[in-house]
Amino acid sequence: MALFDHIGISVRDLATSTAQFDPVMTMLGCTREDADGSVSWYRGEEELILYPARDEESPPHRTGRVGWQHLAFAVDSREDVDRLHDAAIEAGWTAVRDPKPYPRFSDRYYASFVEDDNGVRLEFMFNPPRESAD
Repeated sequence: MALFDHIGISVRDLATSTAQFDPVMTMLGCTREDADGSVSWYRGEEELILYPARDEESPPHRTGRVGWQHLAFAVDSREDVDRLHDAAIEAGWTAVRDPKPYPRFSDRYYASFVEDDNGVRLEFMFNPPRESAD
């Protein structure tokens, strides 16, 4: 059984956020499904859903405050981290940290962080098991 079934995220502008999430989620192998009042991407049984915020005037979330920190997507290679990072930037995300090694986590950890104007922060990370490290 999967650890998570789905995650729902409220955004100020559903169309803008959909345009930003779609290239990233598609590269991650997800299928998009548009519904009345939401957009979701799924792969297998796991799903990420965007909903319009009830209060469009609410300020964006800020990492470090109580609540959301970030969502990390594990990928198969450093090159995948780089490609996802570039696709996110092209789609309007802001680079928080460009792709680089993170030896404080492990000598194999390589990641990047991006954030949208809602304060949603994503990490793309590659951390292979020691025996299969490049």
